[in-house]
Amino acid sequence: KPSIDQGTLEGLERRLSNRPEKSDLVDRGILKDDKGVAPSLIAAREKLKRSQLEDKLGNALQHRPKPDELVDAGILQGPSTIHDIGLHLTPSIQLM
Repeated sequence: KPSIDQGTLEGLERRLSNRPEKSDLVDRGILKDDKGVAPSLIAAREKLKRSQLEDKLGNALQHRPKPDELVDAGILQGPSTIHDIGLHLTPSIQLM
């Protein structure tokens, strides 16, 4: 059985003594607080949450406005506006 040198053992003990409490990790969102819940149910719940989020994102992407609608609303700049801005740039940074 290989032995662990004293420096490694001390370093490990120091790190273990300084690690955060479980409650701190739960508060920071690193660990999930699932007291009394079976691991198989936790995995199923997380899979369901992810699936619901994917569906929500897909739906939002299907209903987002088209680029020309955003140009008309003044949110995006159209190609002609970008080209006009490029005319006022120094030659080294003009748009092609």
